[in-house]
Amino acid sequence: MGNCCSDVSSGAIAGVGGTASSANLGTTNDAVDHYLNSKGFNGLFSHVELSFSASDLRDCDVLSKVIISDGALNTICYVVSIKRTDETFLFFFFFFFLIAEFRVYDVDTKYQNSKQEMLKLDDQQFLGEATCVLSEIITKSTRTITLELKGFAAQTQQHHNGKLIIHAEESLASKITTEIVFRCSSLESKDLFSKSDPFLVVSKIVEHGTPIPVSKTEVIKNNINPTWKPLFLNVQQVGSKDSPLIIECSDFNSNGKHSLIGKVQKSLADLEKLHLAGQGINLSLPTNAGQKKVLKSQLFVDKFTETVQHTFLEYLASGFELSFMVAIDFTASNGNPRLPDSLHYIDPSGRLNAYQRAIVDVGEVLQFYDSDKRFPAWGFGARPIDSPVSHCFNLNGSSSFSEVDGVQGIMTSYTSALFNVSLAGPTLFGPVINSAAMIASQSLAQGSRRYYVLLIITDGVITDLQETKDALVSASDLPLSILIVGVGGADFKAMEILDADRGERLESSSGRVASRDIVQFVALRDVQHGEVSVVQALLAELPSQFLTYMRIRNLKPIPL
Repeated sequence: MGNCCSDVSSGAIAGVGGTASSANLGTTNDAVDHYLNSKGFNGLFSHVELSFSASDLRDCDVLSKVIISDGALNTICYVVSIKRTDETFLFFFFFFFLIAEFRVYDVDTKYQNSKQEMLKLDDQQFLGEATCVLSEIITKSTRTITLELKGFAAQTQQHHNGKLIIHAEESLASKITTEIVFRCSSLESKDLFSKSDPFLVVSKIVEHGTPIPVSKTEVIKNNINPTWKPLFLNVQQVGSKDSPLIIECSDFNSNGKHSLIGKVQKSLADLEKLHLAGQGINLSLPTNAGQKKVLKSQLFVDKFTETVQHTFLEYLASGFELSFMVAIDFTASNGNPRLPDSLHYIDPSGRLNAYQRAIVDVGEVLQFYDSDKRFPAWGFGARPIDSPVSHCFNLNGSSSFSEVDGVQGIMTSYTSALFNVSLAGPTLFGPVINSAAMIASQSLAQGSRRYYVLLIITDGVITDLQETKDALVSASDLPLSILIVGVGGADFKAMEILDADRGERLESSSGRVASRDIVQFVALRDVQHGEVSVVQALLAELPSQFLTYMRIRNLKPIPL
């Protein structure tokens, strides 16, 4: 089998894993795995088996050439054989939001015993081709799609070339989740007048050696012998069961400058052995001399179990939808939209500004999982014509409904709004979050199988931090995730507080704690020149947030 993996850095990659893959449960596509692992995308994909069969072909032996494209002429190609019309060929693939092109060839008899990588497709008779978006297959309840094979686009006369039937099945490896309960003993007190407030961060190590966080515990206050709530990890997130993990124990500080108490490096396999042996391992700290100082503090694994869990893809195939919503910052700090230095400037050449790019990149991914493609769209921080400053107005100008048709509808309404409102301020998130939460709440009450994703794009620091926290804590019980993109050069530290990735869960003014983390924040300047796109960074946690909600409410993916 031939594998080749190209540079897909300009493509839209999104995570749908969220669940586990266990080592040695199948044969992976090594080239794809190597590429994704080297980029640090271990948790962003699932292995999917695509099986092929064909019907109504001429009496011939057949090859299928599969070309996966991100729309920018970047391809990953795979050649498989389909003998006659009744057999299938299985291979593992990853789940990208990409376009797949399938080409079918009649194989000359002299190549019948040749290795597939030695075949010259230019010497074979082309029978037809078909194209689809991979997500079209994944979201069907049957996970099967039938495509009509067509001749090359350049051919003026099209003939009936038969059909290609493709079935997708998520591998068993993708459904195995590891539940781990960590405990520490004799932790050092980092606080002057009290005990530490410890939490754990589990990070994987990518090829270039950089640790990337994949999971974290809650913060346990004033405790040097903590036992944390279970963590749910999967091999797909971390690379393999033998991949090294860094487990850091830190003392939480509200200013975000957490103090490292100690750390260990172990794989999932090592952690399982610790659990079975009932033993702990000493934490250590790096010294200025480049050595390790071994501490008396120890890490224990009180629970380590592997179970089959429902996956993100199973929920999508059973009829659950992702419904996209967007809220755009129209405050005056963005600059005059008519001037080229404004973040809202509409370039006559068609070059997208930061707001437009975020809308397109995220919207074009999520729209595949919304059947009606009607998206609520709001603006905030502006003064509509003959009205006071509004912190949640309908982008389409309507006074009665907020929905627009598709991503293009958002783009059109956004451009129109720029010329029909006056930029003002301040920057408040509470009203738009509450509007999104109201829609999610009404949908939940109606028994709808929808999970909402609100994209907030902003250029500045919010001035209603506590009100926003209150709204987020309330919304954490609803089928809702919130993606925040920071554009421009502002100080976004307040946004990092909302995204509780490295600290404790948000707390409302009444003392209520969020039931789960629903926020993912990305500063555009931090990713626009790197190997990870804004979409990859934003959607990295969406599957796990979705699955956490489903587990809390005990919702199962009921087949259609």
